[in-house]
Amino acid sequence: MQLDWTALGQVAVVSTGVTVAVVVVFALGVLGLARLEGARDQQGRTSAVGLTQAALCFLACAAVVAYGAFLIVPQFH
Repeated sequence: MQLDWTALGQVAVVSTGVTVAVVVVFALGVLGLARLEGARDQQGRTSAVGLTQAALCFLACAAVVAYGAFLIVPQFH
């Protein structure tokens, strides 16, 4: 049995990169929610930028998770 070390390295690098990217995007979504709450506290109104940022970031995270599930579950193919 031989291992393809190059392929293993590529999988490790890509999975680490995607994990870091999802964590960063999720953190930006939390930042958007914090902006929304900060705008409510200070001015008594909502921040459209914060809400939009949070929605887009969380939607991107959900899309990455759904794509990962699609790749793993063979019944989806």
